[in-house]
Amino acid sequence: MRQSELKTLSLLAIAFATTVFSCKPKNVSTTTSGDAAQKVYVAPGKYDEFYNFVSGGFSGQMSVYGIPSGRLFRVIPVFSVDPEKGYGYSEETKPMLNTSHGFVPWDDLHHIALSETDGVHDGRWAFGNGNNTPRIARIDMKSFKTAEIIEIPNSAGNHSSPFITENSEYVIAGTRFAVPMSDNNNDVPINTYKDNFKATISLIGVDKETGKMNLAFQILLPGVDFDLARAGKGKSHGWFFVSCYNTERANTLLEVNSAKNDKDFIMAVNWKKAEEYVKAGKGIKKSVNYAHNTFDEHTHTATSVMEKEVIMLDPKDCPDMVYFMPCPKNPHGCDTDPTGEYIVGSGKLAAVIPVFSFTKMLDAIDKKTFEGDYAGIPVLKYDAVLHGEVKKPGLGPLHTEFDANGNAYTSMFVSSEVVKWRVSDLQVLDRAPTYYSVGHLSVPGGPTKKPWGKYLIAYNKITKDRYLPTGPELCQSAQLYDISGDKMKMILDFPTIGEPHYAEAIPADIVSKNSVKFYKIEENKHPYVTMGDKEAKVERKGNEVHIYMTAIRSHLTPDNIEGVKLGDVVYFHVTNLEQDWDVPHGFAVKGANNAELLIMPGETQTLVWKPEKVGVYPIYCTDFCSALHQEMQGYIRISAPNNNVPLHFSTGTNQPKSEDDKL
Repeated sequence: MRQSELKTLSLLAIAFATTVFSCKPKNVSTTTSGDAAQKVYVAPGKYDEFYNFVSGGFSGQMSVYGIPSGRLFRVIPVFSVDPEKGYGYSEETKPMLNTSHGFVPWDDLHHIALSETDGVHDGRWAFGNGNNTPRIARIDMKSFKTAEIIEIPNSAGNHSSPFITENSEYVIAGTRFAVPMSDNNNDVPINTYKDNFKATISLIGVDKETGKMNLAFQILLPGVDFDLARAGKGKSHGWFFVSCYNTERANTLLEVNSAKNDKDFIMAVNWKKAEEYVKAGKGIKKSVNYAHNTFDEHTHTATSVMEKEVIMLDPKDCPDMVYFMPCPKNPHGCDTDPTGEYIVGSGKLAAVIPVFSFTKMLDAIDKKTFEGDYAGIPVLKYDAVLHGEVKKPGLGPLHTEFDANGNAYTSMFVSSEVVKWRVSDLQVLDRAPTYYSVGHLSVPGGPTKKPWGKYLIAYNKITKDRYLPTGPELCQSAQLYDISGDKMKMILDFPTIGEPHYAEAIPADIVSKNSVKFYKIEENKHPYVTMGDKEAKVERKGNEVHIYMTAIRSHLTPDNIEGVKLGDVVYFHVTNLEQDWDVPHGFAVKGANNAELLIMPGETQTLVWKPEKVGVYPIYCTDFCSALHQEMQGYIRISAPNNNVPLHFSTGTNQPKSEDDKL
């Protein structure tokens, strides 16, 4: 595409945006079916059909919605601190946010991947990517808690992740930004990009029983930008495919300089072959420094370990491992259909959607049907690997999902629509408007071998007139379509926490049957657990005061504490003694500069507080737990350093004033 064509496309996009954003769309009701309310209505006491796990984008969190209702069930804290749940504030969860840069309390979570067995969602784990400080998180779908976070070394901008192989052998993670990767000196001029900047793909192993992750190996690659990826399935199991842009390897004004080539690439990687090379000793061990953080459900405590080594494979030493397939132009999406035969590229600046054939790709590799190489990696001929092109699908194709009937659904960012087309003959079957600038799509099971279909959810970047105004920024938006018939029917708008990117949905019964209701108190192995009110105590260790506290409807034990002095550091170790579903307790102290605790039944959590003034401070439960929730409170007294108030505590009695207590 030449500069004139780029200009034309830009003008079309501006004209489109001006048209749709200048006034409220006419005949909006015609985009929904007459029975829409009935289709999305979930009666009181009834459950939704699907859980929808949605990325939180710049919030750094993951959210869970019901489909078809669109109701928000939970925000799962992952890469960002969360005062609602005390995540990143309690001593037990702080290590989850440790990195090689220290404690990092925020990240940018773009994509979701649900664990699979034989290419089908199995309801065990959800994975999310930290884009800014490269990390991968694993969420336990039994507890809806972040169970593990692993940092990725030799990476910058972990956007192209996490994408999972069909038996959850690996999570695939590609770097967005190429960076210098010298073993000696990375202080190089930026304009030496083509010579010195490199990219990597990381393969993170997942234990099939526990889910525990390990950085198995990395592949060193030329300094292109990786965007999205999909692992193969079925016949293409053992491969994965990654979209690449900026094959120009530009380092400035990429909106122009990364759009000069008519085609970029879909990269195909034979990960089975890569495993063989690792076993054969072809990898080079690199010294690195990255954090591996895990949360123990028995101690209710996270630990962080710094890892020091990674194995790196270089394609020049590992033939038949990596290939490039030309793809028009600046591709975003890279998606494999349920059979694993077809790989769909979505070039944002292309007027077609290219669909590649895995069978043809293998044949082209076997026959060495190459058009040359790129940085030493073979480039397959476009026509030799092409199944065909979807003609005139719309403007700005981004991402494709699939149903179980051989159909594909592609989001069109510029023309703000979803286009349905048939994979076999590439014919457009239907199109439906979105409002506005749709990004990713989600079909339940859409990225797997077994799409459950029925619904499609579009995640839109802009809402304009779809909701009540809320100042300069409007809420983030999702829209639900019924795809059970030949024609797509929009049946619901629902807001989401921002900013949604990708999501995956799974039948509710696969997840809910294993849901944790409470933690058994007898299995609590926390070092500061208090098994009952009678075991509550307060201990001094130098200038540290450790309070072993219990919470149960509707009192704290102890609830009167004295003898703490200014300069002491106070540790509230709070154990929730409840053994009933959905009875968490909160805990807070006036003046604490971190956050509350939110303690699940049978769990222990710790809040650290350093008092700054002499006085008496209220402590209380922050999570409504009973009719006497307001009465679930107490006091801690902070005395001057030279005041000889003895350390004592109580619940239910009034301690007499000590003779040594000098006011």
